[in-house]
Amino acid sequence: MTAVTTQDPTPIVAMTGISITFPGVKALDGVDFRLFPGEVHALMGENGAGKSTLIKALTGVYTIDSGSIVVDGEERTFAGPAQAQAAGISTVYQEVNLCDNLSVAENIMLGHEVRRAGVVDWRQTRNAAREHLRTMNLDIDPKSSLSSHSLAVQQLVAISRAMVVDARVLILDEPTSSLDADEVARLFDVVRALRDRGVAILFVSHFLDQVYEISDRMTVLRNGALVGEYRTADLDRVELVQKMIGRALAVLEELEEAPKRSVAERAETQPYVQAIGLGRKGTIEPFDLDVYAGEVVGLAGLLGSGRTELARLLYGADHADSGEVRVEGVPTKLRTPRSALARGIVYSSESRKTEGIVGDLTVRENIVLGLQADRGWLRRISRRKSDEVVNRYIEALGIRPANPEAIAGNLSGGNQQKVLLARWLATAPKLLLLDEPTRGIDVGAKAEIQKLVADLAAQGMAVVFISAELEEVLRLSHRIAVLRDRRKVAEITNSDDVTTDDVVHLIASGGQS
Repeated sequence: MTAVTTQDPTPIVAMTGISITFPGVKALDGVDFRLFPGEVHALMGENGAGKSTLIKALTGVYTIDSGSIVVDGEERTFAGPAQAQAAGISTVYQEVNLCDNLSVAENIMLGHEVRRAGVVDWRQTRNAAREHLRTMNLDIDPKSSLSSHSLAVQQLVAISRAMVVDARVLILDEPTSSLDADEVARLFDVVRALRDRGVAILFVSHFLDQVYEISDRMTVLRNGALVGEYRTADLDRVELVQKMIGRALAVLEELEEAPKRSVAERAETQPYVQAIGLGRKGTIEPFDLDVYAGEVVGLAGLLGSGRTELARLLYGADHADSGEVRVEGVPTKLRTPRSALARGIVYSSESRKTEGIVGDLTVRENIVLGLQADRGWLRRISRRKSDEVVNRYIEALGIRPANPEAIAGNLSGGNQQKVLLARWLATAPKLLLLDEPTRGIDVGAKAEIQKLVADLAAQGMAVVFISAELEEVLRLSHRIAVLRDRRKVAEITNSDDVTTDDVVHLIASGGQS
């Protein structure tokens, strides 16, 4: 079966003039969106552009302030996702919302089990699940436990579950963020099969290569407004990024074109922070690491290699049971994060929602949190001082909306990351430990944060930078420490001759050249 073309004059979803306002935030401003049967349609934009809000408006999570939503020719107002699902609109989120203690069949058929005389017929239920899997060319044992499968397979099971209700619209929200290349290819095979059956697929992803591989058309949003709707084949990557961020990617181009920075001449005769035989049993083997002022040290390694564990030991979030830390040459006990903060060491966690941003507090309250903790809770920061600090970093980091009283939990992921960085920069740190600061944010915000890191190092700050994206580590780092299996296996000085393949080889070989 061939895919239904977008020449079909009747979209299955037509959203017109959609506006939604939150306190202090105009999330959507008169946005139009169309989705046709038999297409993969990418929804593009920076963090905070309004992508998630538009999806939640379509699925009934948010009530629209103005505009109309037409589904299959009928104007609809959904009171929640259940009503949207009943109308044939299903959503699969980045974080798989399944029950891993149940079988594959139980997850697929949950709420739609085959019953006879009011009793679940498990044999027929499993057969029905097997048939749903078969229609998507998936060879998965329905009786197997979901927990026994990889995250990629769980994503496919989630899609199978969404299709049980005969969904005509399937929304995939960042479905590939935790998948490797082979797993992405398998997922895309399923997506194409569904498209060819006439399903309309709304695809959201920060990975531009994937968007260009899988999508037929795209809609671009910026700052809650519609930029335009385009055929993917007619819009190249540079034009897309410029439309997403409203300007040329000069920041990213500047970083890309700059020669790899070699270790600068150091005025100090000693590192700002020096770890000597530092380790923690069961967490990370003893390691040595020097970090100088004005230097970015990148940590490279696979998931679970010990990058985060290394940073947490330097910050005092975890207690070392071997070795020592020296700060400016002086042996120092970092027993708690507060003791690290007192010595100018701060840590921005990879889990910004659980260990970083306090979602119920305002942008102002989040930014001054670290400064207040450093001063002590009995010495309150004055409103004048608070205004000065908060306004400075909102402007310096381009936090949007530029409203100190906006609730932080309502901000996009990229802007939440900026608020978290502002919190720690407000304490005037000397060593900044950044754990995946650009994960899950758009290309514009990513470029801005990368430039900020480079600028901070140029101004004399010491930085430890952790990222799963090796290109990013190479772009920013003066030196790179390579980790594997919770052990530091190599350390290299960055230069124009160092490539991602070199780092991959060190990871794979355990540091053997």
